[in-house]
Amino acid sequence: MTETATASSLQIRTATKADIPRVAQMVNSAFSVETFLEGTRTDVESLAATMSKGEVLVAEDPEGQTLGCIYVEVRGARGYMGMLAVDPAHQGQGLGRLLVGKAEEILRHAGCQGVDICVLSLRPELLPLYRRFGFVESGTEEFNHGRTFREPVECHMVVMSKGL
Repeated sequence: MTETATASSLQIRTATKADIPRVAQMVNSAFSVETFLEGTRTDVESLAATMSKGEVLVAEDPEGQTLGCIYVEVRGARGYMGMLAVDPAHQGQGLGRLLVGKAEEILRHAGCQGVDICVLSLRPELLPLYRRFGFVESGTEEFNHGRTFREPVECHMVVMSKGL
């Protein structure tokens, strides 16, 4: 499937409470490569709490299958994106780019002049992906997301930013 075909056949919309179980399952599947962390990336309760602070955009195929998502939050003049996830069977087809583009559109419409995203330092393979989307490394933050590591490791968040 090409990016153009994907764009024309996908629906990107704001997730509702009814979507939470499907979105959580897809996110956990996409983040299953994070074997260094205990547990799953999200659950129904965590996702519902996240959705109370911002919105989760979901990408669906014509049959209603959730193929990807991204979290978007307006934080004053800057926006925040997180939890970019694409179903593993559909990765590499441009869905991430489409979701980031839609999230940026929402943030621009809300008056944001820039956007930030945080990447685990243990996932260095993601940095080039976000650079291709126009993000640059802009700092670091402590990792304090309530999840524990399977083994003791040093980990921090790499903050990446971009102007809108």
